[in-house]
Amino acid sequence: MNYPENIKYTKDHEWIRVENGNTAFVGITDFAQSELGEIVYVDVTTEGEEVKAESVFGTIEAVKTVSDLFMPATGTVLEVNEKLEDNPELVNEDPYGAGWIIKVELEDAKLKDLMDAAAYKVWVGKE
Repeated sequence: MNYPENIKYTKDHEWIRVENGNTAFVGITDFAQSELGEIVYVDVTTEGEEVKAESVFGTIEAVKTVSDLFMPATGTVLEVNEKLEDNPELVNEDPYGAGWIIKVELEDAKLKDLMDAAAYKVWVGKE
């Protein structure tokens, strides 16, 4: 299991990585993709909208289930990863890289309510 130190984690198994100021990328964790199994579809209909922290910004479908995707922090969805349209399995193969789901402009980039890698490992019972 991979737990990068340069990102923050939610209790709902999303991750967020802030880059350039208030711009950030969001996806699901390695733990989440392994629990879901083979990802077959990612549906995000909130592009261009402001989504509040802990609100649903889309869904992710695996072979056996569909799960809601929850926003880690309040922000506006700037972009949806187009590569996932034809290759949703990128979420399984590279959840923290090519498998990112959305790019957002954050209201506040401090992310003080989210977990670091060590706390997330404890949360999922891996530490």
